[in-house]
Amino acid sequence: MTEQQRRLELRDRLYGENDLSKLELFAGSYINFGYWRSVPANGPLTIEHRVVSEESLYRLVLEALEVQRGDRLLEVGCGLGRGTALAAEEYPAASICGVDLLPVQVQRAQQLNDTALSAMPRRLSYQVGSAEHLPFADESLDGVYSVEAAQHFEDLAGFAREAFRVLASGGRLSLASFLLTDPGHAEALAERLETFAQGIDLPHAVSELLAELRAAGFTGVAERSIGSWVFPGFDRWLARTPHAGSWVREWLCTYRDGLIDYYLVTARKD
Repeated sequence: MTEQQRRLELRDRLYGENDLSKLELFAGSYINFGYWRSVPANGPLTIEHRVVSEESLYRLVLEALEVQRGDRLLEVGCGLGRGTALAAEEYPAASICGVDLLPVQVQRAQQLNDTALSAMPRRLSYQVGSAEHLPFADESLDGVYSVEAAQHFEDLAGFAREAFRVLASGGRLSLASFLLTDPGHAEALAERLETFAQGIDLPHAVSELLAELRAAGFTGVAERSIGSWVFPGFDRWLARTPHAGSWVREWLCTYRDGLIDYYLVTARKD
């Protein structure tokens, strides 16, 4: 078994048979750290607050995508598809498809969002696909977005090329995820964050992602740090879960130590 195959098997177990979405850590089934700007900074947190944070991260990414009426959109790494359904419900795109590498996640997405699929059969869909091999024709989409999935992409250059290929002229890309602030921080992160040590999360640096997007042909490539609205809130949530005493509290510490940050990345295809 190659190292890449081992990593893929670990992710398959984590999101497949172990179903990460069942953990209180990711209540609401969106499976992201959340964007906590609209959540009260003080007082007890509720499940409703957690869901709001996860939905807010999606809305941040979708607003940055500048969705227009009639757009054809793709979410890369849709997981259980809750964010894809939210996009279809709240934004005027003509069609939105969520792709995920794991067939079991696509099946769950179809089951979890069956009501939305029935209500919007021509606008919402899910299918199996990888970031490096998107199952879409050249220049067939107007927007590509991804929420907290890029840390799993095995080939950033491959993703950048594929996103550029499937986008029509004038198409937009919007992506949010946690990324290293410098490529040299990989070893330190592996010592402190279990998912990096195991290879579940890959040590992609923000500079590497931006460089690959530019190399693929994107223009207007930009990044914005949103870590101050992600990690402290997520840590507050962790403190009230069974994971309060575990290694996951290191996410906030590594952010404060400058090793990692959470970024919103945008780009265009001229």
